[in-house]
Amino acid sequence: MAFSDFKNISEVQKKYNIKYKEEVFIEAQEIQPSENFVKDFEFYKENIDVFSSEASRSEVIISPILREVYKKYHKKYSFWIQKSISYDNILCGTPDYILSEKSELGKTVLEKPIVIVVEAKRNDFEQGWGQCLAELVASQKINDDAGSAVYGIVTDGNLWQFGKLEKDCFFKNTENFTVDRLSLLYGALNYVFQAAEMRKKA
Repeated sequence: MAFSDFKNISEVQKKYNIKYKEEVFIEAQEIQPSENFVKDFEFYKENIDVFSSEASRSEVIISPILREVYKKYHKKYSFWIQKSISYDNILCGTPDYILSEKSELGKTVLEKPIVIVVEAKRNDFEQGWGQCLAELVASQKINDDAGSAVYGIVTDGNLWQFGKLEKDCFFKNTENFTVDRLSLLYGALNYVFQAAEMRKKA
């Protein structure tokens, strides 16, 4: 079995006895990305059919946005693309993106995963969240620290949804964000990265 075998949140809940709640925990303020990033981003959106395939969404929309936010945090965290993680034979697989603590051994060593990002394949957010929650459970167990939240994001490039796993409860943020309001989306992502930083300090 692997992360992608979980088809929805309830499957993960039942297997790992996880409660489900909905609330607004993202306190997003509009933050304007760098001028160069915005210029390039708008150019590619205008000239490339970015939603024509999963690959184009990932390469032109999702990955560039995540990397842009990550720049501010690169001294404290590592950013991984398609990096496998494994807790056991069930909680194993390859998240699309991971933000982890930075290893003293260098950029080749994965430390504790803190933020997991899943691309919603075929715009299927139900399965995307099943996969993401399974990856959050694995992260929590790998970290051996159930009290500290791990954060999840599921996106199809246009719509971005946020959640977090804390102890035995998964919280789904009821407010969603879209790429059309880039500065607000950027602020939401920045909030999650900051929350990860506060988590480490706590």
